[in-house]
Amino acid sequence: MKPPILIIIMSTVMSGTMIVLTSSHWLLTWIGFEMNMLAIIPILMKNHTPRATEASTKYFLTQATASMLLMMGIIINLMFSGEWTISKIPNPIASGLVTIALTMKLGMAPFHFWVPEVTQGISLSSGMILLTWQKIAPLSVLYQISPSINPKLLITMAIASVLIGGWGGLNQTQLRKILAYSSIAHMGWMAVILTYNPTLMLLNLTIYITMTLSTFMLFMHNSSTTTLSLSNTWNKMPLMTSLILMLMMSLGGLPPLSGFAPKWMIIQELTKNDMIILPTFMAITALLNLYFYMRLSYTTALTMFPSVNNMKMKWQFESAKKIILLPPLIIISTMLLPMTPMMSILE
Repeated sequence: MKPPILIIIMSTVMSGTMIVLTSSHWLLTWIGFEMNMLAIIPILMKNHTPRATEASTKYFLTQATASMLLMMGIIINLMFSGEWTISKIPNPIASGLVTIALTMKLGMAPFHFWVPEVTQGISLSSGMILLTWQKIAPLSVLYQISPSINPKLLITMAIASVLIGGWGGLNQTQLRKILAYSSIAHMGWMAVILTYNPTLMLLNLTIYITMTLSTFMLFMHNSSTTTLSLSNTWNKMPLMTSLILMLMMSLGGLPPLSGFAPKWMIIQELTKNDMIILPTFMAITALLNLYFYMRLSYTTALTMFPSVNNMKMKWQFESAKKIILLPPLIIISTMLLPMTPMMSILE
């Protein structure tokens, strides 16, 4: 794709999300979602392979269905309340429809089927945008309507998402699919806390985006798309293997790293609301995610490749790709845990 066209399309994607973030009118929010959806499709299809075309079609059909449900919810809300303003939705049917439409856009269970398929069919850079930037707009609307969302509906979806995000990733060798299932599980963690403490959801989203961005950037730097290609990394870039190890553990939510902070705070908030079984169950299902991250770390950093690299001249292994934002992103993705008390004050 030529740079001027890419700039125009990317600015449309960003402005679509910005319209959703800044709008207080339902129609304008819906228009923002549509702009964003139509502009992201050329980015998903930039490889021009049959798989990319199929992935883009699946994405378009799912998002169009979600937009239709969202508009239906908005119109029912308009009929009952007589206003377009985004505020408390008095009608339970309208609230349910809007919630379902937004969770469909996020790829939460039971509407998760498109996420692994679409992510696998597109390039790493497009996958990075899909699993980070595209989550911001639907979650911002859910944040605004959080007082009128049915907690039972959202918690049921969250539990299903965490379970599917854990079970689905166990059998995968494709890195993009693993990150897609990881995204489904993280969305579950965000949804479960949304009706109790929406600010915590924003904190979880921020940390999730930094971790996913760092992981995708490392994979793009190595041009790795499978576990097998990732296992060769130590031979070429030993430092990268240790960084991938730390990032995987952080994504799994292992204590000394950043990924543990949002899980810890969410479990604490749920127990404050007299829930014991739900956080216990979610903590156990988080172990499923940790297992497949551990497996990735094992193949990358903890096993030696059969052939030893005896070459003295390693210049041809060095990647020419620029990674400007990677160092600060990795620091944020791994070393934020000591700042947890400050984050809990911000709530």
